[in-house]
Amino acid sequence: MLRIALRTLRTRWISFVGSFVALSLGVALIAVMGLALASSLDAPERRPERFAAAPVVVQGADTLRVSTANGDETRQLAHPRAVPAKVVARLKDLGTVVEDRSFAVRARGGPRELVGHPWSTAAFTPYEMRTGREPRTADEVVVSGDWARPGERVRTDRGTVRVVGTVAARGFENAVFHTDARAAELSPHSVQLVVDADAAAVRGVVRGSGVQVLTGNARRYADADPDRDSEALTAMNALFGTAGGVTGFVSVFVVASTFAFAVAQRRREFGLLRTVGATSGQIRRMVFAEALVIGVLASAAGCVLGAYGAPWLADRVVDGDLAPGWFTIGDHTWPYHLAFWTGLLVALCGVVAASWRAGRTAPTEALREASVDTRTLTWGRGLCGAALLLTAAVTLGMALFSDPGDLLHRKTYISRTMLLITAVALLAPVLVRPLTRAIAWLPARLPGVIGRLVRENAATDVRRTAAVAAPVLVTVALAGSLLGATATLNEAKAAETREQTAADFVITPADGADFLPTVARLREVTGTVVSATSSSAVHTLEEGVALIRSEARAADPRTLAATTHLPVTVGKVRDLDDDSIIVNEEWEKHTVGQRVDVWLGDGTKKSLRIAAVLSIGTGDNGVYVTPRNAPGATVDRVDVVVAEGGDRSAVARGLHEAVRGTGGEILTKSQWIRSSYPETNRTTRLGILLVLGIALLYTAISLTNTMITATSDRSRTRDLAALRLAGATRGQALRMVAAEALLVVTVGGALGLLTTALNLLPMWAALTLLSAPTPLQIPWPTLATTVMACALLAVPSALAVAGVALRRGAVRSAGVQE
Repeated sequence: MLRIALRTLRTRWISFVGSFVALSLGVALIAVMGLALASSLDAPERRPERFAAAPVVVQGADTLRVSTANGDETRQLAHPRAVPAKVVARLKDLGTVVEDRSFAVRARGGPRELVGHPWSTAAFTPYEMRTGREPRTADEVVVSGDWARPGERVRTDRGTVRVVGTVAARGFENAVFHTDARAAELSPHSVQLVVDADAAAVRGVVRGSGVQVLTGNARRYADADPDRDSEALTAMNALFGTAGGVTGFVSVFVVASTFAFAVAQRRREFGLLRTVGATSGQIRRMVFAEALVIGVLASAAGCVLGAYGAPWLADRVVDGDLAPGWFTIGDHTWPYHLAFWTGLLVALCGVVAASWRAGRTAPTEALREASVDTRTLTWGRGLCGAALLLTAAVTLGMALFSDPGDLLHRKTYISRTMLLITAVALLAPVLVRPLTRAIAWLPARLPGVIGRLVRENAATDVRRTAAVAAPVLVTVALAGSLLGATATLNEAKAAETREQTAADFVITPADGADFLPTVARLREVTGTVVSATSSSAVHTLEEGVALIRSEARAADPRTLAATTHLPVTVGKVRDLDDDSIIVNEEWEKHTVGQRVDVWLGDGTKKSLRIAAVLSIGTGDNGVYVTPRNAPGATVDRVDVVVAEGGDRSAVARGLHEAVRGTGGEILTKSQWIRSSYPETNRTTRLGILLVLGIALLYTAISLTNTMITATSDRSRTRDLAALRLAGATRGQALRMVAAEALLVVTVGGALGLLTTALNLLPMWAALTLLSAPTPLQIPWPTLATTVMACALLAVPSALAVAGVALRRGAVRSAGVQE
């Protein structure tokens, strides 16, 4: 059987090209992702940047540690504590102590991200003076890089300053150095300092105070965003992991579909083999042998492609800031083994159903079925499709009743999409015939016979129609489900913002600015109600084992109720005070009047009474506390309502006057809603585009291969020749082929749209249950473009093969003269 399989591959190579290419690409992608993952696991330890030359760095407590039934749980504090004054005094007895201060700066003509520091900390990087001198007065600064020169006056949100010196850029920040006194005015709060003393002595002084002593490589934790490398690698691995999962799914789908169609097209061949004495087992072994040969060759080719593709991908993710600048592909071998054997397994798994069907029919049945499609949906296929649909329905129902919010998670709706695609594809033979007749109902009633021929051909040859529609189904369903899910969630979040914002104006301060003096001036504007709020966080221990962080906002309850419309289900916003908290329904305890133990943003433990409960919504309805329960939080948003009878124009002028020179931004309600419209984060967006790109590539391969195979088989069965003998011109025959290909692609698009609807409707139901109802956002332009792209692949492929058949074999064999 191996010899027959090899000869079959040689003579029927067109039928297997699609499987070979699809499998090669899948193996290449798995190899690339495995190499990227392996390289990220060998990431070098990050070195200190700002404090590379600092002897010892002392940080205030920035983590919360809570004992649970499963051991200690730690979380990052929203507002790290400053080093206690008593500890600072004792440290000064050991040596020189320099307080570190960092704050955002905006300068006209300067880099987008500028960071201010006191000049005394420049020595710890170490920065080297390139031109000029150090700052000596409050209006003098030293800058890094060459964006400003000594003697220039620069206007910033901290006032106009004069550049008196420059230092060489270090690559990780754009710094502006003030005098120590001016930096202390601009940033009074300092949570870390540098001590020029022996590390052991420093540890002895701070023991028991909760502060951290950083030396060696640990000094990197004093840098801004010290975990950015690990976070970037985690996001990158999640992106590639999702793409790898989709690649594996689509690979199996395409290979299984291609083999199933190839086996269906070879029923007469299998019938002849059975007639001359071949057993069912031999037929199955022959089909398996074909898959084995293709799997080995394609997997080997894929590993070679992966070896070249991995370094290219590493360069792209570094250039796109998805990975740290040092990221490169290392020398690893296990990803090649993983990719090769996965590819071979995919090939063999993809042919299981096809080989079983090939060996199951009797010789007479095979010869009889060679002329017409019967039993297109076997009991095994129907049972699997129904089981998958039932599984999807049961899991969706359980989630809607127990945890609707789970249906909004990216991993959930991606995996659900794959489940529904597989179910619909398995049941496609049942859906194809009525769907084809419905879509072709109007064309079949137009003058001429082409419309009727197209409808009957597509509806009768169900296997061919389902095989061509399958890859279109995958791409349309993935595009509609992923883009539709993210767009629906974004619109739901925007609707929440729209409904909850009652302010006429929203003011946001410049990054890092002390906005309290400005808030005082805003409150002096006549005819306004001003609500200043701050971002914070609280932690709570649920069921004694889970330490849960909840984002919180600190606000004065008297003005909060006037400037927002919170989705309160129980209680009143005005009941919030220093001894209470507003929570949402997701909390373990969410009954008004209950007391709940929480840890505030600086780690202080406190027992607070629940004053009101909010609906869960899309997950952004967090917690509200008073400013006293958010120590260390700074004002980052001010809502302003024009009081009844107030002059809106006069209020706007007063607000602009109060904010002038502070770097704050004033937006109307509509401008605020537009600016805060949620967008899919960059990594998720790139991940979705990568998934859709993979799906479209596989669709192109599978669709082209299936159309060529199907059309060439029609030429062998003399369908086209029969049309010519019946009097059809060559142009009419080609138009019929093109129309039929277009119809089949439309059927696949309709099945993909059906799958999209089945995927998005539960999300709509979940949002409704979570009190965040929103219309479904179906990406019609993207779906139309996808279907058009599939049509542009299918129609030329079918026409090319049909054109060759009409010029040569089929026409000559039928005796038709051109």
